Amino acid sequence: MVEMKFLGMDFSCALGSLSRGDFPEKDCLLPLISKLLGYCIVAASTTVKLPQILKILKHKSIRGLSVVAFELEVVGYTIALAYCLHKGLPFSAYGELAFLLIQAIILVAIIYYFSQPMGTWTWMRALIYCGVAPTILAGQIDPLLFEALYASQHAIFFFARVPQIWENFKVCLCLFLSLFQ
Repeated sequence: MVEMKFLGMDFSCALGSLSRGDFPEKDCLLPLISKLLGYCIVAASTTVKLPQILKILKHKSIRGLSVVAFELEVVGYTIALAYCLHKGLPFSAYGELAFLLIQAIILVAIIYYFSQPMGTWTWMRALIYCGVAPTILAGQIDPLLFEALYASQHAIFFFARVPQIWENFKVCLCLFLSLFQ
């Protein structure tokens, strides 16, 4: 049987079964489907945040957006991506994190741009991230700390939503109150 591998996916098992008129076995088909779905998710993730980026650029406004929420999202994606890289997972398992991280960094940069003037503390957060992120992404931290960071990423994503929820509440409250003035 001729090996037919592409992007880490072995099609020879499934195509061999189909050429014989048989339906591929579960042990042959499930890994292939899993890889294919993984790559579909990676492909779809390349434009997840693009509409938001374009809307901000079009309106030249970040009104109602929480800077901290987006910064925490960047931290969460960085930790998750670093963990996957460190564990040697295949690209189909973590590729979406790479694209989401890139888009989240672009969003933070745009938010910083439209938040002029930026305070000292904002600059400090950005510099700390730029100093620490390469070390984390390279997996050059204590393994116990690495596991703790990975375990905390879900809490980071949860707490990233809280400031944005608060911003949305404030905007809605202002709109509601303006109806009665």
